[in-house]
Amino acid sequence: MSITVTTWSLEQTSPTDLLPAAAPDGDVRIVRAEVPSPEFSRFLYSAVGGDIAWVDRLSLSHGQWLEHLTRPGVETWVAYDRGTPAGYVELDPQDDGVVEIVYFGLIPAFRGRRIGGHLLSYGAARAWDLAERWFGRAATKRVWLHTCSLDGEHAMDNYLRRGFRLFDTEVSHQQEQPTPGPWPGAHNT
Repeated sequence: MSITVTTWSLEQTSPTDLLPAAAPDGDVRIVRAEVPSPEFSRFLYSAVGGDIAWVDRLSLSHGQWLEHLTRPGVETWVAYDRGTPAGYVELDPQDDGVVEIVYFGLIPAFRGRRIGGHLLSYGAARAWDLAERWFGRAATKRVWLHTCSLDGEHAMDNYLRRGFRLFDTEVSHQQEQPTPGPWPGAHNT
């Protein structure tokens, strides 16, 4: 069965474009996962994207995950709520000072707690200062990401509130793919 998917690409072209969200109440910390771990990254990917059709990386082998995660400048920043992983943002530097926010999202049980805006703000700030952590990388000149009509209902609003601007829209028809879905019995708490 074919479905229509709209993909929006958004960008910031200056660190001053970033409009940070307030930190949420409670013990929410954001920590860089400095040891490349395909197991942990796959857990985050499937836990965050299981109910919103993230399937493109599910078929990757352990070696392919490791190869991606060990590329210079690729970073995973994880939000923890009272010590429990709540979501993540993955940064992927490209040529000429461009950094893509490749993946960003929260595990379903942590959505709606004001963690997402804070995590996106933090991740975008880390994209802007990525070259400070990676010797030889060009200073960031542009941070971009894409979202689509399959993503969470608040994704686009969060990106716009953080200062990202729309620069491209594409509409495509894709074969509907089965997704792992949320873990049976999991829900927002």
